[in-house]
Order: sequence, then structure tokens, then C-alpha cells
Amino acid sequence: MAVKKGLGKGLDSLIPKQSSVRNSAEPSAKAAANSDAKKTGSREPNLNEEIKLKLTQIEPNRDQPRKKFDEESLMELADSIRQFGVIQPLIVQKKGDYYEIIAGERRWRAAKLAGLKEVPVIIHKFSEQQSVEISLIENIQRENLNPIEEAAAYKRLLTEFHLKQEEVAERVSKSRTAVTNSMRLLKLDERVQQMVVEDKLSTGHARALLGIADPELQYQCAREIFDKKLSVRDVERLVKVLSSEKKEKPKPETDSSQDFIYQDLAEKMKSLLGTKVSIEHKNNNKGRIVIDYYSNEELERLMYLFQSIPADHQ
Repeated sequence: MAVKKGLGKGLDSLIPKQSSVRNSAEPSAKAAANSDAKKTGSREPNLNEEIKLKLTQIEPNRDQPRKKFDEESLMELADSIRQFGVIQPLIVQKKGDYYEIIAGERRWRAAKLAGLKEVPVIIHKFSEQQSVEISLIENIQRENLNPIEEAAAYKRLLTEFHLKQEEVAERVSKSRTAVTNSMRLLKLDERVQQMVVEDKLSTGHARALLGIADPELQYQCAREIFDKKLSVRDVERLVKVLSSEKKEKPKPETDSSQDFIYQDLAEKMKSLLGTKVSIEHKNNNKGRIVIDYYSNEELERLMYLFQSIPADHQ
């Protein structure tokens, strides 16, 4: 699987809260572009009018759901733009002394790579909620969002703008079940979410891991999936086994003074075997050793280890 750029500062930066305040000090490039416009005596463009703007007058929408752009795909689009130009105008709105992209950030980035100085735009005026919805819909329709970005965008529409799941589903032309299942991914451990973002885990793998409540065990299983290239079916079986183990009857009481000794022995065996080992000790000095394995390949590896033990040590 291809490894992609990570979440950076986490989900809070992925979907900024409504209370976030923009920095009033804009970059000098935007101030220079504004000054140039005044010098040339250019008029203020009308709403819904298609015009051309300098790239330096345009800035991305910091609140848009998509934060990751595939460099190879951008270069391909840039090559196309060099030949045919930007065919579809960007959708922007006025923000102080610059224009904010509502739809078309990928085209804007590719135009910069292609060496263009200006691009066609259509100027609109949107509420903050409308801006989020338009950016979300555009990215979903073009399949530009990773599953975690998409889930976080849905959650923002629900929590910050107080939409119902039916309303969100209607806006993005998806079923309510699809929206619900998408947002369930945000219940995963953040490290597992990161693996989904990096394309180390598929959405199917991630959904299967939701059956594991313990964050640490969830993450360890996720690493096992990536390392062993387990299928979704393998993960479902693994989760089922782990869930059934939790439902087993409580362990019989043991002498607590001896617990540390057996824990230490279990850790030593874990280091030797490279997998989880537990010792279930009973008061009559009997018990059992449980050695976990997560695939047929790992079982074969364990059998090889046991067969390699010299006869005088068996």
C-alpha cells in the first residue's frame, strides 16, 4: 500500500472548530496583489461573475475537509493545464483583501505548478456552513477524501452546525447508514486512524477493528494486519476470537503473592516466542499456558521454534 502524508496535528486541525480565529495579518504577497489591483484601477468584480484573478490573490479555505493532495496526480493535472488551461473556473468568495477557495483548490495548486499567473474564477458569497458543505460534496464526488477526513467532515456538520444525520446524508447523496458507518471510524484509536490515513489499513480492516474496545489491543492488531497482510476476513475471525475470550468465565482465585512470579515468567516466554503468552495458575499448583497466534503463518513459526529446541531441554 502506498504511504501517504499523515494527520499532522491531529483531527482538531483537520476540522477546525468554529471558534478558531483567522490571523488578521495576511502574507505580504496578498497585500502586494491588492496594491497592484488598486494601481491598475481594476473594478470590484460582481457576484456570480466569471473573471480572472492572479494566483497571489487567492488562498485555500483553511476549513475545507481535504488536507492531503497526491503529488503525482497534481503533476498530471498541471501537465494538462499547460496544454489546455484551467477549463473549469474555481469557486471563490471575498475574504478581506484576498479571495478564499470554496471549490477548486486542486486546480489552484496544479495551476501554480504549471506556472500560470492567473486563473478563471466565479465569485460567490457563502455562509460558513455552506462553504463546508460545498467543499465536502466536491471532494466526496471526486473521491478525494480519505475515510478519516470524510468522517470528521460529517461529524463537524452534525456537531457544529447541528444538522441531523438524514440532512447530512441528503446533502452528500449518501444513505444515512453510510454516513453513520463512516463516523464510527472516529471511535478507533488515533494511531489506528493514522494508519487508515496512511493507507496502511483499508476501511474494511478499520471497521472490523471496531469490535475491539481496548485501544492498545486495537492498535496491536492493526500492526499485525499491516505486518502480516491479513485479509478483512482474517481480521473478522481474529476479533471474534478475542471477543469470545473476554466472555470466558472469571479466572479462579490464586495466591496474589505468586502473581508477580507468573507474570514475569509469561513476559519471558513472550520475549522468546514473539507473541502474547499468558499463564493461568491455580491454587493446586496446576494451570495452563496460553500462547496466542494470529495467522497460520505465525502458528507454523511457533511450531518451528518448538521443534528447534534441543532434546535435552524438552
